[in-house]
Amino acid sequence: MLEQAYAHCEAIIKHHSKTFYKAFSLLPRAKRNAVWAVYGFCRQVDDIIDEGTDPEAELTVFRSEFASFLNGQIPQTDPMWLALEDVFRHYPMEAKAFHDMIAGQEMDLYKTRYYTLDELEHYSYHVASTVGLMLLPILAPQRVDQLRESAISLGLGMQITNILRDISEDLDRDRIYLPIDEMTKAGYHVDDLMSRTKNDAFVSVWEKLASRAEMHYDHAFSAMHHYPLDSRLPVKSSAVFYKAILQSIRKKDHNVFQQRAFVSDQEKEALLSGIAGN
Repeated sequence: MLEQAYAHCEAIIKHHSKTFYKAFSLLPRAKRNAVWAVYGFCRQVDDIIDEGTDPEAELTVFRSEFASFLNGQIPQTDPMWLALEDVFRHYPMEAKAFHDMIAGQEMDLYKTRYYTLDELEHYSYHVASTVGLMLLPILAPQRVDQLRESAISLGLGMQITNILRDISEDLDRDRIYLPIDEMTKAGYHVDDLMSRTKNDAFVSVWEKLASRAEMHYDHAFSAMHHYPLDSRLPVKSSAVFYKAILQSIRKKDHNVFQQRAFVSDQEKEALLSGIAGN
């Protein structure tokens, strides 16, 4: 049953995140399975928020299930909980990161506009940096405190990258993550964004946020050597793959409204070869 539970979680990440799947497939089997289980948890919360018929009620039920899980009562309806219970048994997991991630996803139920970079990074910490903090006890159980700030920075860089890639999809959900104060300073307005106008002002806002993301990536990279050897390449790969999305958007002349940028398998292989050679 445990093998089936992990296979269930692997299928989820393989379907929803080819980038993370490719990077973390490089881990040893035990760590790899644990990452799949954590991703399954995160994906379930994300799906409740974005696809649930009554997300507030469903999130309340999920929180209750997680509380029961932490008290040793494993919900029987979903193999994700069985896999996650095995993870909690074998690694020094921190429940706070899980709670913070749920709180971050919940923000999307009542906050659809962000005005400052600080607001955006507060949100990004909760929905993305928390995932890095969940994974640290798996990836580097002896270096959790040493790598905490690096994991937070990596999450911030990745989430800002997500936002810069998914501007059009977020507009379809009536969500604006680009800080409105930054847009106003550049002479770009909400109406321009709603009409999906790409002009010099838009590019300047986009590039300011991209530079911020790249600063976070650089901070994360500066501590990568502290990861154990079996985790270092997967973590660095996920960071490099994600950072490359920014360059992909630039190559498409910042045209995020007409097409969703991605890094091809061929490009990932080339990036991976470059990482392995360093």
